[in-house]
Amino acid sequence: MQFKNEIKSIAIGSFDGIHLGHQALIDRADALVIIERNGGYLTPGYKRSLFTSKVCCFYHFDTIKSLTPEGFVQKLEVDFPALETIVVGYDFHFGKNKAGNAQTLNTLCDKEVVIIDQVSLDGIPVHSRTIKAYLREGKIELANKLLGRIHYIQGQVIQGQGLGKKELVPTINLNVKEYQLPLEGVYATRTLIDGQWLNSVSFFGHRVTTDDSYAVETHILDKEIGEVRGEIALQLVDFIRFNQKFESLDALKKQIHNDIGLAKKRLT
Repeated sequence: MQFKNEIKSIAIGSFDGIHLGHQALIDRADALVIIERNGGYLTPGYKRSLFTSKVCCFYHFDTIKSLTPEGFVQKLEVDFPALETIVVGYDFHFGKNKAGNAQTLNTLCDKEVVIIDQVSLDGIPVHSRTIKAYLREGKIELANKLLGRIHYIQGQVIQGQGLGKKELVPTINLNVKEYQLPLEGVYATRTLIDGQWLNSVSFFGHRVTTDDSYAVETHILDKEIGEVRGEIALQLVDFIRFNQKFESLDALKKQIHNDIGLAKKRLT
């Protein structure tokens, strides 16, 4: 049976992070048209759909970047034959070399075009680039505030050094791709394993005390979990400290136990 697209209203944008600004567009539409690029995301690919109940339709930027504004509008009309309303942000641009904007869209098509004004929270404009900047600065509380939720990343479990279990504390090592990663350091986190969110403390950064390789690793608090495989998720709740080099493994171990104590307090 052929799928019949009867969607009447769409919101168009990158929707990276599905933050509070995006929610203002999402609330006005039946479905999202997500412009997908490559890497450095708050929320990559299909994982955006985890944070909305609306239908998500994807256009990869590489497949539409050569379209003129007129060509882009024609594509929307073909892909959404029942379309009546298009919702965009005040800073929306489209077409080759960003030749079109929200006002251009209004003149090129016979649909209702709803333009959503900038959303601010406590005087801070809500943008994905602002949230990414806060993450790079370790300002997790502010990033989460603009997101309207706790920042969430996923990664594939990989084999680590083996040093943690033997000399320090046992950790789960992750290979994290596509996400904007936070400032190097230690964070109070929650880790999703087998459908359960567990309190944890996590490290993002170069292991400057040992092999200097970049790592994302998490230690589950007060729980033995055995071997973990597949993909798991982390929620970044709060920043604990900057990455630093220690003179010995004993000094590092002492600091890790201090980090664990702080993480427990931040997660209560």
